Amino acid sequence: MATDARSARITGRVQGRDILLTGPVSKEEIRNRVWWWHAPGTATSEEREEDRRHEFDPSARDVINTLGGYYEVPADPSTPEADELVETVYAELRPDEHDVP
Repeated sequence: MATDARSARITGRVQGRDILLTGPVSKEEIRNRVWWWHAPGTATSEEREEDRRHEFDPSARDVINTLGGYYEVPADPSTPEADELVETVYAELRPDEHDVP
C-alpha cells in the first residue's frame, strides 16, 4: 500500500529530546537529525536553546519509532547498525520509491 511521502512521520526520543522526522528527507538529513549531538552547527537556535534547558537522563534509551517497530539508536552514527537504521527510516519516509509496480 502506498503512502504519501509528505504524510510519513517517524518519531523518536534521542538524548532526552523528542524528534520528529517527516518525509521526504535525504539520508544525510536523517543522520544529522537523529545524531544531532554529533553534528555541530546543524541545530537551529531554538534547538540549541532547548538543549540548554533540558536535562538528559543517561539511563533512558534512545529509540526511533517506525512502522516496523521500535529501534534503539546506537551511540555511534558510523556503525553498521546506525546505517541500517538510517536505511529503514529513509525507506519509510520515501514509500513511493519502494513500491513495486
